[in-house]
Amino acid sequence: MIEVGILGGAGYTGGELIRLLLNHPQAEISFVQSRSQAGNKLHASHNDLLGETDLEFVSDWHSEVDVIFLCMGHGDSKAFLENNQVADAVKVIDLSQDYRLDDNKVYGLPELNKEHIRSANFVANPGCFATAIELALMPLAHNGMLKEVHVSGTTGSTGAGVKPSETSHFSWRNNNISTYKEFDHQHLAEVRKSLMQYQPWYENNINFIPYRGNFARGIFVSAYQYCEWPLEEAIRVYQEYYEDHPFTFISDRPIDVKQVVNTNKCFIHLEMKNGYLLVQSVIDNLLKGASGQAVQNMNLMFGLEETLGLKLKGSGF
Repeated sequence: MIEVGILGGAGYTGGELIRLLLNHPQAEISFVQSRSQAGNKLHASHNDLLGETDLEFVSDWHSEVDVIFLCMGHGDSKAFLENNQVADAVKVIDLSQDYRLDDNKVYGLPELNKEHIRSANFVANPGCFATAIELALMPLAHNGMLKEVHVSGTTGSTGAGVKPSETSHFSWRNNNISTYKEFDHQHLAEVRKSLMQYQPWYENNINFIPYRGNFARGIFVSAYQYCEWPLEEAIRVYQEYYEDHPFTFISDRPIDVKQVVNTNKCFIHLEMKNGYLLVQSVIDNLLKGASGQAVQNMNLMFGLEETLGLKLKGSGF
C-alpha cells in the first residue's frame, strides 16, 4: 500500500483528494494536515465524508509516508519546503502554482510528460485552466501547426477556492457572468512553456479571456486559429495523439460541461468554420484540473495502472 500524507486538506482540492484516496485500492491516508481545522473530523469540513472515515485533521506532519500531496495556497508550498525537510525517499506532488515553471521539477500533465512523471520524485500538478487549454492545443503544437490562437474559457466558482470572496459567493455569482485577468491569466506561462516543448519556435500570442461562470464546478474552453488542414485531417491528428491517453477523448458531437463533471475525463470537439479550426475542451476543474490529475500522477510515479481509482462516472444530467 502507498502511505499518503496530505498537507492543506480543508479546501476543495484537499476534499476531492481525500475522497479519491479513501477509495483507492492501493493507497492509505496516513494523515491530513490543516492549521485551521486541526482536531476536527474530516467530515466537519467535507460533510459528505460522514460515515466514510473517522480521521481527524492534524496540525503536524511527518515524513514516514511514501508520498505527500501539497494542497496549500499559492506561495505556501514553496515556503513550506524551504522551511521543512522532507525525506529524500518521499515523493511530492504539489497542487499549487509554485513549481510549475521550475525546470528542476516535472510538470505533471500526463498527456505531455508521462514518461518523465513515471521516474519523478517531485511533480508540479498543472493548473485547471492550463490543463483544459493545453489538452485543446497540444496536438497542434506536436505537429508544428500552432499559430496565433484565440481562447475563451469559463470556470465554475470552486476554481476560486473555498474561502469566499466578492466574486465567488452565491448572490454575486448566480445569474451573472464576468471576465477577469484578460490576456494575462497566471496559467498562460505554463501553457506556453508546455506547448513550446513541441513547438519551440512558437512566438505568437495566446489571446485568452477567462470568464467566471454561474455554476460550481467545470471548465469549458473554446480555442480557434487559422488552419490549412481539412477537418478530417485535424480529427485524425487529435485521435492519434490521444490514442494512448486513457482520460482524453475526441467527440464527434458538441460537448458540454456536465459530461465530465465528477470525472477525470477531458472531452474535445473540433469544427472547421471559414478556414478556422475551432477546438473545444471540457474538464472538471477539481478532478482532471486538480486532484484527479494528482492521483493520476501518483499512479504513474508508483508504477500503477494510470486509471487506478479514477474510473469515475459523471451524473449524465
